[in-house]
Amino acid sequence: MNAAVRAVTRMGIYVGAKVFLIYEGYEGLVEGGENIKQANWLSVSNIIQLGGTVIGSARCKAFMTREGRLAAAYNLVQRGITNLCVIGGDGSLTGANIFRSEWGSLLEELVGEGKISETTAETYSHLNIAGLVGSIDNDFCGTDMTIGTDSALHRIMEVIDAITTTAQSHQRTFVLEVMGRHCGYLALVSALASGADWLFIPEAPPEDGWENFMCERLGETRSRGSRLNIIIIAEGAIDRNGKPISSSYVKDLVVQRLGYDTRVTVLGHVQRGGTPSAFDRVLSFENNWNIYKLLAHQKVSKEKTNFSLAILNVGAPAAGMNAAVRSAVRTGISQGHTVYVVHDGFEGLAKGQVQEVGWHHVAGWLGRGGSMLGTKRTLPKGHMESIVENIRTYNIHALLVIGGFEAYEGVLQLVEARGRYEELCIVMCVIPATISNNVPGTDFSLGTDTAVNAAMESCDRIKQSASGTKRRVFIVETMGGYCGYLATVAGIAVGADAAYVFEDPFNIHDLKTNVEHMTEKMKTDIQRGLVLRNEKCHEHYTTDFLYNLYSSEGKGVFDCRTNVLGHLQQGGAPTPFDRNYGTKLGVKAMLWMSEKLQAVYRKGRVFANSPDSACVIGLQKKAVAFSPVMELKNDTDFEHRMPREQWWLSLRLMLKMLAHYRISLADYVSGELEHVTRRTLSIEKGF
Repeated sequence: MNAAVRAVTRMGIYVGAKVFLIYEGYEGLVEGGENIKQANWLSVSNIIQLGGTVIGSARCKAFMTREGRLAAAYNLVQRGITNLCVIGGDGSLTGANIFRSEWGSLLEELVGEGKISETTAETYSHLNIAGLVGSIDNDFCGTDMTIGTDSALHRIMEVIDAITTTAQSHQRTFVLEVMGRHCGYLALVSALASGADWLFIPEAPPEDGWENFMCERLGETRSRGSRLNIIIIAEGAIDRNGKPISSSYVKDLVVQRLGYDTRVTVLGHVQRGGTPSAFDRVLSFENNWNIYKLLAHQKVSKEKTNFSLAILNVGAPAAGMNAAVRSAVRTGISQGHTVYVVHDGFEGLAKGQVQEVGWHHVAGWLGRGGSMLGTKRTLPKGHMESIVENIRTYNIHALLVIGGFEAYEGVLQLVEARGRYEELCIVMCVIPATISNNVPGTDFSLGTDTAVNAAMESCDRIKQSASGTKRRVFIVETMGGYCGYLATVAGIAVGADAAYVFEDPFNIHDLKTNVEHMTEKMKTDIQRGLVLRNEKCHEHYTTDFLYNLYSSEGKGVFDCRTNVLGHLQQGGAPTPFDRNYGTKLGVKAMLWMSEKLQAVYRKGRVFANSPDSACVIGLQKKAVAFSPVMELKNDTDFEHRMPREQWWLSLRLMLKMLAHYRISLADYVSGELEHVTRRTLSIEKGF
């Protein structure tokens, strides 16, 4: 919520409006007085990383009455306010809509009581309301994701990861109750992200006799060697007759039927707390539900197909790789295929490091960071003969390559070699997984969300380290190669003053402007400044150069420190987004390859040589799409290892505006195509 308050306040000031902050929600609106204060730029400084809301939020019975809304209307008119931005959930926005519909009659009543003149009523005759949905339940129409949902998922996954460690040691079953009286989104996505054995949500009451089915499922997983069972239940879960299903009932059932050591954890309001995630700072159900059912309730196919598929990781490690491998392996096995995993990428494929895997080989992989299979940057070129020989030896009909730019480039090399090697006429798919977000064919690579959160949390700590000290500016270097996505999005999430990237060229004059801007800013009440620099943004303007420049020009006003984030951006447990994204991409990629194999299977053999038999799977706008690698080749800058067009460059205008740089609003047209730094891009895709 604080990120939204900050952005609305600063954008309002930027366009020349007077901006007022209303404290304590509708209660403050009804009471007026000191609860309604005009804001300036500094009013919202250093709040983006804080949880909750610094302006307060309160349920207000008075606003639910006509008299209360009359008082609220009077307080707004007195200050000349006719535009209201309401950040809240169902109750807040429903109240706002009633207020809007009554506005005309409220003003008439105020005129009748002699509190305002007819001229004043005419001047303020229309009330504009913009609603920003803030709700951890993600239960509001008109938006796919509400503010706070992603952060709540982070809190839930932190708890699940913690209890998982305990449960693995003691061989336990955990029943975890999460919020969601009428909406099971949090429970559903948590179940996907944790690989839960059973799930209860209000939207999908379990079939009659579910007690038997659930206990049978739990028994199956234990018999396969699992030491842990997780059952997730939304607080509003019900059965087919509308009867509530409680966490205590589920616990007692497991204890009585199976005799398992079972514990209940009710998360409650811990889900609302903590610092906001990167997604919430920057900001479908049916699809999630279908994938959960597929993974949680699918079984090993009794009928085997003639197809063998191999899965490998290529490039640098990225969070979510293991989730993708897990879901792909299990989906492939459920389809009846023989599934191999390859250790150490293309190099391992050349050396014959190929292993057939079963269902439980990938148990517990979902929340693990890095790459359990091992991953190397080696490309097929130079190892082609050995790779072809092992594809022939293991009779591999399809390759799923999960990784960064090297994964895409490696598959491209294999496709281009099809004319020389018939063994390469197989189905191939790339799941982009890299913190750099530099693979063509997708807007978001697997691992990017975890990396942005890691960079954001580091920057938060860096800023906090300067609390109580004199004015200080931090120069922070991020990873990403030549791609500036990480620096840009992390910069927005932490409220950076500048973020230097390769795609947005800058010169010494730009640097001079930035330093002067920082110096003037530091002469006010601002205590800390933050400048991000992508590692390859400029050959000569290095991190040390920026440190020396800012230190010299800011002498007497502020001092400087540098910090190179390095490989910590690759490590750690994957975020809920990356766990679920990896899971979905693994499932969809494997199902796509299964369909392709059926289509190209002729006379007892697989022969795939059309462009659409080797694709990158990715998220483009809101849809998962498969793009042939040969078609993406023309859109690729191989020298700098990234797509020629980068959609996120349009976000840089927002970063500059929120850092108080004077730039033309004509460049920023929300929801419309525009030309930005030599690229035609869409702003709305950034959210």
